[in-house]
Amino acid sequence: MANTPTPHIGAQIGEIARTVLMAGDPLRAKFMAESFLEDPVQFNNIRGMLGFTGTYNGKRVSVMGHGMGIPSIGIYTYELFNFYDVETIIRIGSAGSYNRDLHVGDLILAMGACTDSNYGSQFGLPGTFAPLADFKLLRGAAETCDKLGIRYKVGNVLSSDVFYAETPQADKWIKMGVLAVEMEAAALYMNAARAGKRALTICTISDHVILGENTSPEEREKTFTNMMKVALSIA
Repeated sequence: MANTPTPHIGAQIGEIARTVLMAGDPLRAKFMAESFLEDPVQFNNIRGMLGFTGTYNGKRVSVMGHGMGIPSIGIYTYELFNFYDVETIIRIGSAGSYNRDLHVGDLILAMGACTDSNYGSQFGLPGTFAPLADFKLLRGAAETCDKLGIRYKVGNVLSSDVFYAETPQADKWIKMGVLAVEMEAAALYMNAARAGKRALTICTISDHVILGENTSPEEREKTFTNMMKVALSIA
């Protein structure tokens, strides 16, 4: 394909599987490839955004980093969906809980993604688009959580453009039932919708906005294995 390798992904056509699991931290992608995939082969290292393809239970799967924020995941998922024939992207990330019943280590299956980003304006829609997950992926993830006894909730997340907010607005999102805040799901879901592809975001709670619970960077890189197992079960 004439558009590959792309400016941000150095792979050739055929080196990336049709299902890609993506993490914000490329080292988490590397950890996942080394821990779960058989015979992983690296296909990307541009800007340090590591990507690997291997097999899991006999199925070909790729894992890759996507960086932080909507602009970053927007670029990588656009290229994967539109230039590399990827059909499914599952984001495995971290989120800050807005819900008193969601604690550090629990999972969120993001059915929808609210956002304060202007990313959706590019589509010129005459209203507000509601970015949603693929239902088959969502249902499969929930069933796996039930089977494995993993604590989780299904619902809305906030994909925010701002990490250090000058005027925090968490209380307003909490009133609307939003479960947690992260920074990428909305762009992933919009890109999937536009490309006619499938997407899901699975997040592990890394900190609690209300209760003050938190985890270390090393824990976020190497110990959030439940969401990896769930994602691989539906890959």
